[in-house]
Amino acid sequence: MFWASYALAALALVLAWPVPIALSRAKWPARSPFTAMVLWQVIALAGGLSMIGAMLTWGLEPLGDNLVDALRGLWNILINGAPATTLGLVHVFALSAALLLSAHLVFILLLTYYRIQRGRSRHRDMLALLSSPSATRPATVVINHPTPVAYCLPGGARSVTVLSDGLLELLSDEELSAVLIHEKAHLSQHHHLLLWAFAAWRAALPWLPTSQLAQQSVNELIEMLADNDALRTVAPETLIRAVAIVGTGSAPAEGLHAAESRGTLAGSPDEQAKLGTVHRLTRLLTPLPPLPAWQRAAVLILCGLLLAVPTTLLVAPGIL
Repeated sequence: MFWASYALAALALVLAWPVPIALSRAKWPARSPFTAMVLWQVIALAGGLSMIGAMLTWGLEPLGDNLVDALRGLWNILINGAPATTLGLVHVFALSAALLLSAHLVFILLLTYYRIQRGRSRHRDMLALLSSPSATRPATVVINHPTPVAYCLPGGARSVTVLSDGLLELLSDEELSAVLIHEKAHLSQHHHLLLWAFAAWRAALPWLPTSQLAQQSVNELIEMLADNDALRTVAPETLIRAVAIVGTGSAPAEGLHAAESRGTLAGSPDEQAKLGTVHRLTRLLTPLPPLPAWQRAAVLILCGLLLAVPTTLLVAPGIL
């Protein structure tokens, strides 16, 4: 397992730095957002597995030729009182680091889930006071606010789509339909689970390029996926106008470039949200052909290999 630990460390380093940077700059994800989303998830999973696996295999190296045998040796030391003379200080440190990192990732994942659920609960309570149910649209509420606002609040059977009076005044029926389909796609495709996972990943390892670039890219990809869902029902021009109106807070006669200074479909002023709106409008105004099937298949095969390599290095007997 000596060389396996080095191989896992090298893979973790590659997946933590050059790969996410290259993927975040690539143009093809806009042509196949689903495939790119799968790749981002695999990069995060394989990177975390490699990072923990490198420390684990290094720490267990004196106890066996593979993970199973080494864990048996560790069990004998911890439970049966076998002598631990083969374990040096560096091995104990590596095992401790692997354990602490694993516990840290799980704890942050659960803590992020708790915070998100608590925030949604407070938000739902506020909506109960400040909004009124839509008379014509099920699972939809309307808030009295002049700014165009549209977003979804996940909650299983209690999921709801929130619209503002300002949005209803600015959009035509077709444009409003495009917005509603977009928001309902977020709910039906469970995009909130992806956002939770990548928010936890970034909170746990904020210094890691993978976590930062992945969260930003995933935010844009889920918007593209929801746009694709809307395009199956409404004309591209309708969706473009809806995104432009909601993103700029005004009619598109003022110019699509105003979208660069306002926000997203949900009206956020955040800089990343502004950039995301510009990317969405650019993608809708100048659509590119979908990624060929063989290229999508190649990326998915790569995803399988990225997960298989660290798993094999961990469990295969006597490898490397």
